[in-house]
Amino acid sequence: MATKEPTPTESLNEVLTIEQREVEGLSQATIVRRRFFRHRGAVSAMIVLGLLFILIYSSIGFDIFGIKVPGWYPHTYLQRFDVALPGGQPTWVLPFDFGEFPFGQDEIGRDIFALVMRGAQQSITVMVVYGFVAGVLGIVVGAIAGFYRGWVDAVLMRITDVIIIVPFLILAAVIGRATGDFGAFALAVALGLFGWTALARLVRGEFLSLREREFVDAARVAGASNPHILFRHILPNAMGVVIVAISLLMSGAILTEAALSFLGVGVQSPDVSLGQILNQYQGAFSTRPWLFWWPGLFIILLALCVNFIGDGLRDAFDPRQRRMPGKRGPYRQAFGAMFGGFSGGGRYDTDQEDARNPGVVEVTYADDELRKESN
Repeated sequence: MATKEPTPTESLNEVLTIEQREVEGLSQATIVRRRFFRHRGAVSAMIVLGLLFILIYSSIGFDIFGIKVPGWYPHTYLQRFDVALPGGQPTWVLPFDFGEFPFGQDEIGRDIFALVMRGAQQSITVMVVYGFVAGVLGIVVGAIAGFYRGWVDAVLMRITDVIIIVPFLILAAVIGRATGDFGAFALAVALGLFGWTALARLVRGEFLSLREREFVDAARVAGASNPHILFRHILPNAMGVVIVAISLLMSGAILTEAALSFLGVGVQSPDVSLGQILNQYQGAFSTRPWLFWWPGLFIILLALCVNFIGDGLRDAFDPRQRRMPGKRGPYRQAFGAMFGGFSGGGRYDTDQEDARNPGVVEVTYADDELRKESN
């Protein structure tokens, strides 16, 4: 007796049922956690960022509420020493012989490793404080404007427009000139007070769309107040977009602080930042390039790690995410688009997965309609 071939719609429903079984009976927190830890790029970035945090804060120590926590590295960024090697070359001999000055020295004998660690601490401070201040302001302003609409939306968005029309780099330079002497924390707070506008417009657009959904009407019928609906029902459904935007703000804050310090209007001496190090030694690039390698490397690593983590959180929080847990993600898809040979993507790839694993789900293609429908 011949077996009836499944229609394209039936085959597609079979695939979706398998996806739903992956999260059946699980809480939202468990689903988010599982999706995040199956995002290889985000997990790798989180591990690298954690190792960087340990190195940066354990090496030269740090101050917390006036209490000095010492580190294991014997030198500080304020000390000067006799130049150990000609030109201040690094004493690091691969693989494990670090020597006394692993990143080298400048012309006056300062330890570049201690300077870079202190500059990285400043970058992390700016990243976290800026992300918190700009994130809170952007979410609150955008949520209120998108939810209440009317004159409230008009007033808040006109204030946002006034700030947006001023070029941010010029505004940041003015803020840096005014607050740079007070340290990285004050600089980050001042920048965050003006850096929330793009996030606010993004959140407003999400709230304008989500406020018309059925679950909002159901919450109103159940007697929920507007603040409860706003922050307990709508905001969780917009968290994917919000988290990605905040991660971009945080990585952008690292680059902004480095640019301001490079221009001389950011963190001021005797304190140190990564951009300030690049500015001080820009004339020695052709003769002593190691003075640029290390601060530039830490700027890139910090910014990339935050971006990758934000991308993983976006995939984990997105309620519309259809990627099968454990399947190939967006990075494999990008490599496949550029170089070929790397199949798969963010969604369940029926062409490749079913060919390799026929026991997972039996899907036959009588024609190309299923491909069109699934896309």
